[in-house]
Amino acid sequence: MKSTGVKVGSLALLLALLGGLAAACNPFAPSLGEGDAFGDLLGDPTTVEGFFTNFRNAYELRDLSLYEPLIDSSFVFQYTDFDAGIEREWSFAQELESTRRLFQNAALVQLQWNQIISRNAFDAGRQTRVVRSFNLTIALEGGEVFRGDGNVNFLLVRPDSTSTWKLQFWRDESEF
Repeated sequence: MKSTGVKVGSLALLLALLGGLAAACNPFAPSLGEGDAFGDLLGDPTTVEGFFTNFRNAYELRDLSLYEPLIDSSFVFQYTDFDAGIEREWSFAQELESTRRLFQNAALVQLQWNQIISRNAFDAGRQTRVVRSFNLTIALEGGEVFRGDGNVNFLLVRPDSTSTWKLQFWRDESEF
């Protein structure tokens, strides 16, 4: 009978130790010292590189709720209509609608930012023009795949040097 008590006591001690270890080690809730779980996903929007990280992630996740905060309310998108031989542009509302349709119809979007060709900051750090090359792949739900590359010519703005960057003007210099 005493040997059973020792076994039960040892088993209770073992379970208590295992329970304590399990409580201290939760694989679904990493400790704070293990870094920022979203560090690779969310860029610091107060930096130009963070803006580009967030832009890429909004496109690749096809998430308008991530994309819209990156666009200034006075936004203008400008591109060359090669068929008509003229410059065309659209505004904030048209940009969001166009992007929403793209995100809905795409099965996959891959955006790779390449080198920054030029970057000019002005207006006491409240504006910066960035020309940057990219590669873009869009696979539609029907299986059609579009690939393009070229440059974006972005004017990023913010109310002060500590605020987040927003895209105010986008000149598309892509080669599709």
